[in-house]
Amino acid sequence: MSKDVAILGVGMHPWGKWGHSFVKYGVAAARAALADANVPWQDVDYIVGGETVRNGYGGYVAGATFAQALGWNGARVATSYAACATGAQALDTARARILAGLSEVALVVGADTTPKGFLAPVAGERWDDPDWLRFRLMGMTNPAYFALNARRRMDLYGATSEDFANVKVKNARHGLSNPNARYRKEVTVENVLASPVVSNPLHLLDICATSDGGAAVLVTSMEYARRMGIVDPVRISAISTVTPTFPQTIMDMPNFSTDSASAVPAPELTFKESIGHAAYEEAGISPEDVDVAEVYDLATSVELDWIEDLALCKRGEAEHLLRAGDTTIGGRIPVNPSGGLACFGEAVPAQALAQVCELTWQLRGQAEGRQVEGARVGITANQGLFGHGSSVIVSV
Repeated sequence: MSKDVAILGVGMHPWGKWGHSFVKYGVAAARAALADANVPWQDVDYIVGGETVRNGYGGYVAGATFAQALGWNGARVATSYAACATGAQALDTARARILAGLSEVALVVGADTTPKGFLAPVAGERWDDPDWLRFRLMGMTNPAYFALNARRRMDLYGATSEDFANVKVKNARHGLSNPNARYRKEVTVENVLASPVVSNPLHLLDICATSDGGAAVLVTSMEYARRMGIVDPVRISAISTVTPTFPQTIMDMPNFSTDSASAVPAPELTFKESIGHAAYEEAGISPEDVDVAEVYDLATSVELDWIEDLALCKRGEAEHLLRAGDTTIGGRIPVNPSGGLACFGEAVPAQALAQVCELTWQLRGQAEGRQVEGARVGITANQGLFGHGSSVIVSV
């Protein structure tokens, strides 16, 4: 049985700080996806919303919130939450129902309205919540966590602050022509290094902002696509949402320690490596088959980690790819041609879906001004706290 489902429509609401309800962004993205697919609203029989924890009860039941805002049509609904992997998990929920033969047309929507500044835990006293505790006990904001990983890269592989800055330079250049990007301005290495240090060695321009925005993907059975006259659509070939394997010997916030490997040896793959590995296995391809990647660049150093975690190069070689221009458009394996979170900012329920939108446009040849020529296979990567992660493979 084929595990493929068709992507017939994608849509986004531009990222920024707009000051409106997350529902407005999600509805705009959903309507754009429906128009892109030329699918009537009444044909949608399943709606999955990406939960947003910052936007009250409507955000907690996002699937029903979007269904009502678009106009009740009797469709079944679901809501998913997996931190920064939320969008991919929501997409996997829709795909599973289609593959089970229980739905034909599913609309997946993620949108967020974020506060100013870095993300913080939901208010309240929660002494058994490790995410709340990392802030309260350790002052461990996300940039501090990213900085620890960046320092690790520097110590292990010889990465430099200039390397991190060049990731930002590359992504800023990629995002110049992306109409959905919030930041569309070229920067130089000197600009990055002159920006304030947030958590050594990372500067302000090394770290993505928080943003408002929305993204939506309309997926269908292959049979429905053929009935619509679409014989060879972009399709989802794999979605990985694997969890870590015990013992987990690499620090992964919000945990404060690693598992011991004294009694049970460490697994062959780290958690992040296993995310991409599972996607490749499901799709029946290898990293060498990938033409373009959209990865989670909450900080510039994180992009370099993901290039290796997805096995797009060997461990410790990501800086070499960057310096050689291999990860830019026109290079061997372009990474974040959309501009990435460096140009968008973080809108948690939407960002994994936004990556799928970008890869769909790339594989269709519609990424004007940032097109990766001849792209036929793309991969995404995201990680959320508490053992969440995702990778989506799309292909034509």
